[in-house]
Amino acid sequence: MASLPVPHTLPRVSPAIVGAARGRAAVRVRTATAALGGGCGGGGGMEQRHGDAPHSPVKEKPVMSNIGKSTNILWHNCLIGQSDRQKLLGQKGCVVWITGLSGSGKSTLACALSRELHCRGHLTYVLDGDNLRHGLNRDLSFKAEDRAENIRRVGEVAKLFADAGVICIASLISPYRRDRDACRALLPHSNFIEVFIDLPLKICEARDPKGLYKLARTGKIKGFTGIDDPYEPPINGEVSLKSMPSFIITPYNC
Repeated sequence: MASLPVPHTLPRVSPAIVGAARGRAAVRVRTATAALGGGCGGGGGMEQRHGDAPHSPVKEKPVMSNIGKSTNILWHNCLIGQSDRQKLLGQKGCVVWITGLSGSGKSTLACALSRELHCRGHLTYVLDGDNLRHGLNRDLSFKAEDRAENIRRVGEVAKLFADAGVICIASLISPYRRDRDACRALLPHSNFIEVFIDLPLKICEARDPKGLYKLARTGKIKGFTGIDDPYEPPINGEVSLKSMPSFIITPYNC
């Protein structure tokens, strides 16, 4: 994974990530110089898929499905599909998935990126891990199986936002590679941008904005990522940041 330095001349947000979300990169994903390459943010068409029905409906025999524990369910297509929504918004939806240790600055980066893109005329929405545990995922613990379900749910919600034409910014520790890869698999056409904040554990622990590392070190929290539970860094992610820019305390108006 190529590490993209954060220039000190831009006090707001990394151009690599903004460029990725706006779809202005000159090359496809997984290159060292761009995170997406037209996958989201800009216009352009996409192939039809679920939710993207042709304008001239063709009556076909319904195909019933069994998905997980749900039986006899049917996917219903609407005449207004993904390409219609993208045309209305003037952008392509995608998911920017920010991952890293607790205290690495994921939420701060997500909100700053959302603000930057908003000021550039793009519709975004942030899915923050802690915020989602106040509602959608309030029934989940931090055990391995619940953490996997937490990421699965966020991935499905993020997919819906992207299908709606929104640039969805998900900010979660998401420590397990297989769970992040499963979310990537939900997004076709290279519309998943994985951003890894690659800060050392000692720096994140020194920050400890929530006091969680101290609790983990004293045994009051079990299974804490980086202490007694592993974090699996991305292998082929689109963007890797080894430092954070100074935009955190730099307010500005659009």
